[in-house]
Amino acid sequence: MLFQILDDKKECTAIYHDGQLKDGHDLSSMTHTWAPSIFFDDTKECAHIWCEGKSLDQACPDELRDHWAELNRKAKAYLNSFLQAKINLNDVCFYDLVPKSFLLEFYEIKSQICQSVFENFKRPLNYEFLYDLSIYLKKIESRHLNLNIQSLDMSDSKVRRNISKVKNCNSNISYDLWTTSTGRLTTKKNSFPILTLNKELRTVLRPTNDLFVELDYNAAELRVLFALLGQSQPEEDIHSWISDHIFENKYDREQTKKKVFSWLYNPKAKNKKLNEYLNREEVYRKYYKDECLDTPYDRNLAAPPEKAVNFLIQSTTSDLFLTSAMKIDKMLKTKKSFTAFCIHDSLVLDIAKEDKGELQSLIEAFSLTKFGKFKTNVSVGKDFGSMRKIS
Repeated sequence: MLFQILDDKKECTAIYHDGQLKDGHDLSSMTHTWAPSIFFDDTKECAHIWCEGKSLDQACPDELRDHWAELNRKAKAYLNSFLQAKINLNDVCFYDLVPKSFLLEFYEIKSQICQSVFENFKRPLNYEFLYDLSIYLKKIESRHLNLNIQSLDMSDSKVRRNISKVKNCNSNISYDLWTTSTGRLTTKKNSFPILTLNKELRTVLRPTNDLFVELDYNAAELRVLFALLGQSQPEEDIHSWISDHIFENKYDREQTKKKVFSWLYNPKAKNKKLNEYLNREEVYRKYYKDECLDTPYDRNLAAPPEKAVNFLIQSTTSDLFLTSAMKIDKMLKTKKSFTAFCIHDSLVLDIAKEDKGELQSLIEAFSLTKFGKFKTNVSVGKDFGSMRKIS
């Protein structure tokens, strides 16, 4: 049955269903809604995921568009009045502040938009992954970062030039999982700028508990290419392995790394030794057909031929990493420690002293992927600007 969540806060339990507003209602029979919520644990069918991240405005059928636009104008007017009255919406339930007649009308049209989505869109093959990921990202967003502006070195001209990025900014990270075709995360407009944070500003981030621990895969995208080709994963640093086994020590590690990535991301680049061992044409033939990619994580991506292999590697790497990140989050469910944030293909954990004994099992779990064991780099630090690698 179709229902709508009126306010995504734990203490705000009212819902809209079948033309009525209901508080404290049993949701066991409710199956379809607009978007996931961390406070409604049972898996629901969410129209927002069915239509692959379209907004309500974008998903609205033509016959409802004018009505929906008018209701949105009223909703924004209410929000503006609350801001002017200096009402903190984090402290109240939105639906307690507006007329019941408006709520009934607004959520009825929202339900009709949802119904239209369920009737006109196909359920994504990777729906469960996208649902779990939505919940995971909402959990990260619900936590405030521990920011310490005083920790910044104001004698550094780069800090002075960029401090506006972190001064008086939002202390929450809001990820957007819909803006890239490959599935790589971006951040929303008002989010803390975790993905574009300058290195000299990183000391502003402190753990809420005792220690930051960062996990990331050694050359993740290159390892994914190995996996897609069915090649076994080198246990050591992959660039050192290529230098030794493919280039026969003709180049040092850094030279090897530059050559590999200039080849990997340029489909026109030729390198006889790399092509012999890592045949990109084989990956192209296996996963690309009719200008579409079918990835190992059930994504169907439109891609021009010259970008097909890059899109495949980037998308697969992102989904592999996020799958591992969610696995770690589940392992920490009953612990004081938690996920602080993700930066591209690295996971940063906020670890409490009492959970340090769990670190080895967390690292081991992170390294185990659907393609086998990936070498994992581990860094630790008392703030995000002083992370250092450990063995």
